[in-house]
Amino acid sequence: MLIIFGILIILACVLLGFFVLIQNPKGGGLSGNLGGVGNQVIGVRQTTDVLEKGTWILAILIAVLCLTAPFFIGKSAKTQTLAPSAIEKAGAGAPITPSAPPAQLPNTPAPAPAPTPGK
Repeated sequence: MLIIFGILIILACVLLGFFVLIQNPKGGGLSGNLGGVGNQVIGVRQTTDVLEKGTWILAILIAVLCLTAPFFIGKSAKTQTLAPSAIEKAGAGAPITPSAPPAQLPNTPAPAPAPTPGK
């Protein structure tokens, strides 16, 4: 189900971007590019109305898909960690044990022993 919602959201975003890019900011849009045939068949006013309505519909569709997608994603799709984190252990009252010190790299010299006091 997650893949279906993802594909629908991406498709709607691409279409919305296309609709926004072909609109002229002054309201002309495709009406100037269609030529005489387009103006006779579709008309200038209907072209901008279709683009504006399409923009609103796609924006609303994206919002609805994004808000409803989490309700259709099952618990099996959520990630589960194998080992609980330190915050989860502290919340459960379990003692937190420190992790082991990092291992020494093979080519580094061993640290010098600490000087003894008095010598």
